[in-house]
Amino acid sequence: MILPLAPGTATGPFPDTQDSGTPTLLPTADAYCPAAVAVPATPPRSIFALHLVNGEHYSGAERVQDLLARQLPHFGCEVGFACVKPQRFPNARETKTAPLVEMPMRGRFDLRIVKQIEKLCRDEGYQLIHAHTPRTALVGRLAALRAGVPFIYHVHSPAGRDSTRRALNWINAMAEWAVVRGADRLIAVSPSLREYMIGRGITPERITCVPNGVPASTFTAERRPPTGTWTLGVVALFRPRKGVETLLEALAILRSRNINVRLRAVGGFETPIYKAEILGLAERLDLAPAIDWIGFTRNVNRELAKINLFVLPSLFGEGLPMVVLEAMAAGLPVVASRVEGVPEAVVHRETGLLVEPASVSQLARAIEEVIAGEVDYTELSHGARQRHADHFSDTKMAEGVASVYREVLANR
Repeated sequence: MILPLAPGTATGPFPDTQDSGTPTLLPTADAYCPAAVAVPATPPRSIFALHLVNGEHYSGAERVQDLLARQLPHFGCEVGFACVKPQRFPNARETKTAPLVEMPMRGRFDLRIVKQIEKLCRDEGYQLIHAHTPRTALVGRLAALRAGVPFIYHVHSPAGRDSTRRALNWINAMAEWAVVRGADRLIAVSPSLREYMIGRGITPERITCVPNGVPASTFTAERRPPTGTWTLGVVALFRPRKGVETLLEALAILRSRNINVRLRAVGGFETPIYKAEILGLAERLDLAPAIDWIGFTRNVNRELAKINLFVLPSLFGEGLPMVVLEAMAAGLPVVASRVEGVPEAVVHRETGLLVEPASVSQLARAIEEVIAGEVDYTELSHGARQRHADHFSDTKMAEGVASVYREVLANR
């Protein structure tokens, strides 16, 4: 199934630095460019990039790919999708103009689609393949070899710390390592992930750090602390590593102290079994009347407008969470766990508060500090908006990815 028209066959040789100017890559350490990127008036010659997307959910990595499909054309790059688990992404994506081909995989190591991806590259003139998960990296790398095009791998989270299932983590980490060591370039979404991949044996010069980015929020009103009930908000694909159990226990502590607070939980659950466990915990803690379970939504900004304080109690496995960036863009102070890439977005006591993962007492205390006015809510809100604007826009992200494309193709 193909939706809608494919980009067409590219003409002429691969772009080089003479056509596009010397590529300017984003920093590969922990410094970020200080200002938002202006979209060029005359984009350089087009590059056609095929993105391989899982697609069973519409969460962090899928959101990044959707935003890149929208913004990369401003930097001379056209994006198409091949979706290997076409469940939610084909309908949930916002950039409907990008062509999408559904190529369902029967299992993690189903290599039948390698020839299909190769044929798609040749027929439609794609000049590189860009994978975003260990599953898509395997078939993407093999297809790139057959088609004779570069292969780029986007590191969104540490594969070896993606879940609470050790066997699955090991399989993902080994599959990722076997494939990405031969990639033309790795893109890490945060400096911490870049260091993680260097620690796994990838040479530093082959890894470029391009921080995640999100658009400016449609919610532009000044944030003020509420005078009555405080609504905490969390947006996630709920699964064990997101730490929602810690949040529920902290919420119970706050309510036991007669603090007027409730929770708005936005997102679906990874499995029905886990959903039953969490709803059961909420019942045992007598929290059911204080929680609104919203479920999956494409309009995250609308939900963020109903929240006073954003909370992300992740235990591990975060790259640079898109939901944290979206909350900051909307001027929401953030209380989050100090894991992986989160501190690169949330500056403690400037844009929010950081706590140790799995610490119920620290999480409850940090939330109480904000509610009690022990930290200035308005200053946190302004700091969050400014940090997003300075470092984490979707145009800045697209510019960084486009620069990687041009350098990789020039080297070919």
